Amino acid sequence: MSNSYEIPVVRLASKDDLFHIVNFNISMALETENITLNQNEITQGVQAVFDNPHLGRYCVATISNKIVGGLLLTTEWSDWHNKYYWWIQSVYVSPEYRRNGVYKSLYEFVCNSAKEHRDVYAIRLYVDVNNKIAQQVYKNLGMNKSNYDMFEEVVII
Repeated sequence: MSNSYEIPVVRLASKDDLFHIVNFNISMALETENITLNQNEITQGVQAVFDNPHLGRYCVATISNKIVGGLLLTTEWSDWHNKYYWWIQSVYVSPEYRRNGVYKSLYEFVCNSAKEHRDVYAIRLYVDVNNKIAQQVYKNLGMNKSNYDMFEEVVII
């Protein structure tokens, strides 16, 4: 059960957190897009991030040493700004801990890290067009809807 008085502690994830991150990704995909992820494939994907730090890094939020939320942070180089965009991806907060500041703590951790690096132009994320609750959370934290739409072509080799 959540404790609305306890402030989440956010840290960079370690390989020991792989099980939680995999389960968060599986739950998030099912909940937000009604997609069932292949556990083997997602496990390998999460492991790849830990094995290759240039792919990104995970952040997790804990309450009473229990992992209750997390996200993946990746980078994109901007030649226009000679700085990086940081992309927030794979956001998930356990249902019983939602509306208790968990995502806010994760977001503030990312923002503070970006300011310390001094080579980050902006923090971005994408959200499913039907996920109105998440969109409102992001707006409430001061993020603005960008002028870009996303296009995609799936390439399977």
